[in-house]
Formats: sequence, C-alpha cells, structure tokens
Amino acid sequence: MSGYVLAIDQGTTSSRAIVFDDHFRVVGVGQQEFAQYFPRSGWVEHDPEDIWHSVVETVRTALSDASLSASDIAGIGITNQRETVLTWDRATGKPIHNAIVWQDRRTADICRSLQNDGAEELITQKTGLLIDPYFSGTKIAWMLDHVNGAREKAEAGDLAFGTIDTFLLWRLTGGRIHATDTTNACRTQLFDISANTWDDDLLKLLRVPRAMLPEVKDCDGDFGVTDASLFGAAIPIRGIAGDQHAATLGQACFEPGMLKSTYGTGCFAVLNTGSERVPSTSRLLTTIAYRLSGHTTYALEGSIFVAGAAVQWLRDGLGVVDRAEQTGSMADEADDNQDVIMVPAFTGLGAPWWNAEARGAIYGLTRKSGPKEIARAALEATCFQTADLLRAMKQDFSGAKDTVLRVDGGMVASDWTMQRLADLLDAPVDRPIVLETTALGAAWIAGHSAGVWPDRHGFTERWRLERRFEPQMAAVERGRRLALWENAIRRTLAA
Repeated sequence: MSGYVLAIDQGTTSSRAIVFDDHFRVVGVGQQEFAQYFPRSGWVEHDPEDIWHSVVETVRTALSDASLSASDIAGIGITNQRETVLTWDRATGKPIHNAIVWQDRRTADICRSLQNDGAEELITQKTGLLIDPYFSGTKIAWMLDHVNGAREKAEAGDLAFGTIDTFLLWRLTGGRIHATDTTNACRTQLFDISANTWDDDLLKLLRVPRAMLPEVKDCDGDFGVTDASLFGAAIPIRGIAGDQHAATLGQACFEPGMLKSTYGTGCFAVLNTGSERVPSTSRLLTTIAYRLSGHTTYALEGSIFVAGAAVQWLRDGLGVVDRAEQTGSMADEADDNQDVIMVPAFTGLGAPWWNAEARGAIYGLTRKSGPKEIARAALEATCFQTADLLRAMKQDFSGAKDTVLRVDGGMVASDWTMQRLADLLDAPVDRPIVLETTALGAAWIAGHSAGVWPDRHGFTERWRLERRFEPQMAAVERGRRLALWENAIRRTLAA
C-alpha cells in the first residue's frame, strides 16, 4: 500500500491540505484563506460553505502539487479549530446559521448565569473545563434559541450538531457519517472525560438535545471513506484530532511531562500528564490529549486567545506592517529604553485568568513610541502569556519542573520571538525541522491507523530538532519585565 497520507488542517483563518510521504516529508500543499465575519463587538463567525469549499479546493491543489491521484493516498487525517460549532439540517445538509467561532464571546451572559447558579463545579468535575464562552456548549444553546424553529427541529432529531471536523466528515462522506473524536468532543462541555461519553446531566444543564449529537470515536477510528465524486476515488478517513491534540502528537509528546505550545491565531500549551487526569488548582484545563486504540492519555492545557492574531491586527487593523514576517526585525530594532507592554485581550483573557470581559490595552506609551515598539510588545505579549501558563503547570504537575518546550505554528519562524520566549520562561525552547506539526500529527494518526506509518516509538525516533533556544536574559531583567507584565494584567482586569 502507498505510504502517502493527506492531512486536512482546517484552521481559524485558512484551510490547508498537505500530502506527506512515508518519510514524513511534505510533497504537496494547498492553502486558502477565507473570510472572517464580526457581526457585533466580540462576535466572530465563519460561513460554513466558505470552509467546505476551501477544504475541497485545497485537497485538490495538494494532490495536484504532489502529482498524485486520490487512489495514491492511504488515508486522510483531519485536524481542526476545535470549539467552533455549527448546526445543519440532516435532510439537506445545509447549515442553519454561520459557524460560531471559538473566539466568539456572545454567550458571556449565559456563562455568567451558569456560574451564578453554581454549575461550574459539576462542569469541571465531569469535563475538566471551566465555564467560558470559549467552549462549544453554550454556543449550541444560543444557536438553538436564536434561529427560528431550531430547538424544535433539534429535539425531533432533524438537526445535526458538529464541530468543524464533524461537519467536514459529513460532507466528505456524502452525509453517511455523523461522528467526531474524543479530542473534539471533550471541548464541548457536554462530554465526561472519565467515562468517555456524552453526559445526560450536562446535556440537560446546557439544554442540548442528545438527538443532534455525533457518535464519538477514538482518534484513530475508522471514519468511513470520501465520496468518490469529490477527488476521483474514495479515500479512507482514518484519523481525527483537534488541532492542539494533533500538534501534541506531531511533536511526539507521548511521555508524561512533555510539553508543546502552538503559536497560531491563539497560543495553546499542552502538557502530557499520562493515563491519569490531573485536576488543576491554577485554572488550567484538564483535558484529553488523545485517545488511541481504546487508551486515553490526559493533559493540562493553557489556552491563550490572541497570539498571532495580535500580529494580524498590526497588519490589518493598524497598518503598521505589510507582512507578519516584518515584526521580528522590528522588535529587534525597538528602543530598549521603552517598556511598552501590550495585553492583547481582544476577545477576553484565557488561562489562567479566564475573564471574558477583559479588553486589549497598551501600557507605557511615550511620544517616542512607534511601530517598532508596538511590534515588540505584540510579540512579547505571547511570551509573557506562555510564562503565565508554564508557571501554572509547574504548580499543578510535578513532572513539569524541568520541561523543555517544543514549539510550532507560524510565529515560531521568528528567531527573535523564540529567543525572547526562552528568556522569559527561563527554559529551553525546541523548534523542530518540520513546523507543520498539527498537520503531521493528523497524518501520523491516519498513516499509522492505515498501517503504512510506524507506531509512536518509530515516529518519536524520527522527530528532528532544527534549533534549540537557550535562555540568555539576566535574571534581574527577566524579573523586571515579568513584573511589568503582571502590573499590566492587574490594570487590565481592574478596568
């Protein structure tokens, strides 16, 4: 059987399809951005049809780029933006509303009401999550309450709910498969991560009818085959994992204590804690890292809502850069005598603060402050936020004391950012040769499930380091800069 595997990487701002050969080398790529919709302040939506068409086109482009046909592909792995949700009509396959994106904050009032009713203890006990608009459950409830007739149709079993992976799977298989995997299910606030099942108490609490839910499979489950009319032949779909879980696998973080952080639109740090779920006392998330062949591995996760999105804002909102790549050199040239600090709470603050009402702020501006200082503040904000997460992880899990951070995502191409990250963490930062670790993780699940790629031990042996960044900043300067950040956070939360 062919060793070629195709990964569909459906992200927040673009869809990509990547073909890997059996040496884990990229041999074909397709990528397409799609529109972001902001109907109101704090609301973020996607057109599901934009997502679907972008995925189909990028798969076709990747196959063409690799000079391969669909029959050459041993399997497809899907990875996706996780908490983004949509609902569609089972009979027509048409969505009833735009997808509500993970960044969306419209359900803050619902979440506040749940907290006031004392529901957080139950939700955390079963799901490992906190109450926040970030997660999927309240988004589904909002959609059912605000689309005319939706709740009645959902209770009658006429509507299907899904995160993006589920919607793509439905469309790819011609409506034959309505399923998801454990890593996406565990982010909905409807899934008991110890029992590995949808939970009736949570469904009742969040008012979500069971009839609209997908079947939950292991990450390496059999998810059917694509409709042959899409790509010229049916391709087995042999793996699904949410983007941060796929990146954890792509970074070969198979052992407890191993840590990866992905720097894309947001930043998500995932610490493998092994076969036992570790409760957090630091307002981190206890989550399923992955579930393979019936065995669940757990993790602690810290979620930062804005990382690369701050750089995108510099480009599209302020117009101070033409390309994101410019920010690293600008930061390097910034005035060291200015302490400009950005708190990029454009859509609230994630871990460990979890404040949906917080909004972005910049502190320390002077008449001399300019684009270079603001660019440095945007990049450094991601490093500061990661330092908050690592400190919290060390408090929760003793196995994180001397960990090395493995990094991936678009921002890690910046040497300046990675060096500043190592400096503020006071820990080594490892950048791998293959930066497409999210897609690689999805491909590994599918390739191994299809029997054409090695097991986790063989995959680990072939993980390769491109560069290690060691801390160079003096302890006094590190402490001073972290204190500036902590002061900025306090002032933002008090605003």
